[in-house]
Amino acid sequence: QLQLVESGGGLVQAGGSLRLSCVANGIIFSINVMAWYRQAPGKQRELVASITGRGVENYADSVRGRFTISRDNSKNTVYLQMTSLGPEDTGVYYCKPMYLQTDYWGQGTQVTVSS
Repeated sequence: QLQLVESGGGLVQAGGSLRLSCVANGIIFSINVMAWYRQAPGKQRELVASITGRGVENYADSVRGRFTISRDNSKNTVYLQMTSLGPEDTGVYYCKPMYLQTDYWGQGTQVTVSS
């Protein structure tokens, strides 16, 4: 049974940094493309970044150069290092196996960037 637990969010000033973590259980983690999504208030959930099992990264244009996705297959954990944060990065951040057919989402972790 899939279980996703995100953590690491918080309140940060513009220009600051945060590192998010997500532990995924119930899947063969190492073979799954893992992704981070975010949902800003009043907006649809959007894809932020993804990483293949072998570490190939992909980013949304809005975060490329500021965010770095990584993973530790031995810990079933995917990370999102966020730098140069701005108010536009505010939202709830979720991780998920990108191609897994499921409606399940974890509880997410709130990121709030003050200007």
